[in-house]
Amino acid sequence: MKAAYIKHYGNINDVQLDEQSKPSITENAVLVKVHAASINPLDLRVLEGEFKAILPVKFPFILGNDFAGTVAQVGSNVTQFKVGDEVYAKTDLNGAFAEYTVIQQSSLALKPQNISMELAASLPLVSLTAWQALVEIAKVQAGQKVLIHAGSGGVGSIAIQLAKHLGATVATTTSSKNTHWVKALGADIIIDYKTTDFEQELKDYDVVLDTQGGKILEKSLNVLKRGGRMISISGPPDRNFTETIKANGLLKRIIPLLSWSIRHKAKKRGITYSFLFMQPNGQQLSQISQLVEAGKINPIVDKIYDFSQIKEALQYVNTGRAKGKVILKITE
Repeated sequence: MKAAYIKHYGNINDVQLDEQSKPSITENAVLVKVHAASINPLDLRVLEGEFKAILPVKFPFILGNDFAGTVAQVGSNVTQFKVGDEVYAKTDLNGAFAEYTVIQQSSLALKPQNISMELAASLPLVSLTAWQALVEIAKVQAGQKVLIHAGSGGVGSIAIQLAKHLGATVATTTSSKNTHWVKALGADIIIDYKTTDFEQELKDYDVVLDTQGGKILEKSLNVLKRGGRMISISGPPDRNFTETIKANGLLKRIIPLLSWSIRHKAKKRGITYSFLFMQPNGQQLSQISQLVEAGKINPIVDKIYDFSQIKEALQYVNTGRAKGKVILKITE
């Protein structure tokens, strides 16, 4: 099968598009013929080796974190899916930038019936991130106030829609050129990060979803009320992360130290800090499918590239200017 893979950590020029062995399935797994996959900033960070000390990969490594396609084969214990089903998922072990991928049935869901494969492929990673942050961790309730950073990005554009569905008042940061766009997604308060300091404009928020890390993360503490929750996908990892990745004894001690400063500052303000390392979850994705079919969440796609254009697509994502998601058409 054709796949996009790397033989070592590096940059976009090191990505190869060539033949790789078609993966085999175990009794609880599903083989999926991939129709479309989406590119995430995470793919670039993996490519560059940002996580190699904590989450090393085995080479050759097929890139890609989410996809949509049709079931080609099921394992002997698989009961939830059959050959021909249209499905989508966040990958668990095998990469998505390939004509075929294997995934555990617990990570897989039927794709929303009212959207294309390309649109469906845009959703798993970002929608599960939003769901696990706002529903699972923050337990957002109607009437609460939520700040979502970078509202025009992949995670932000879905998180705004989900927070509004949950009944929250939503503030977001973006550039002025995207103001009308994020307002159409449901944002109530829009801060132009180039001209306005969000921490001077917002206060007494219940939840912040941080997608930026660094100074933005620290400044966000100032908009939360006591009892508020700071959830970051870009900040330093905490103890829960070590349990998620089943870290060894040394990493279990070292990793929580990375977030000691921000956790200490949050605790002094009566705020809870959580680092979110999103996990594949077919059950949650099925609930997201229902919201998509009900028109509560609409996938946001910026550009679609053919598989042969993968390096060009990766370069575009690397600019940070994508409005929504960037998609690869793998097979028709």
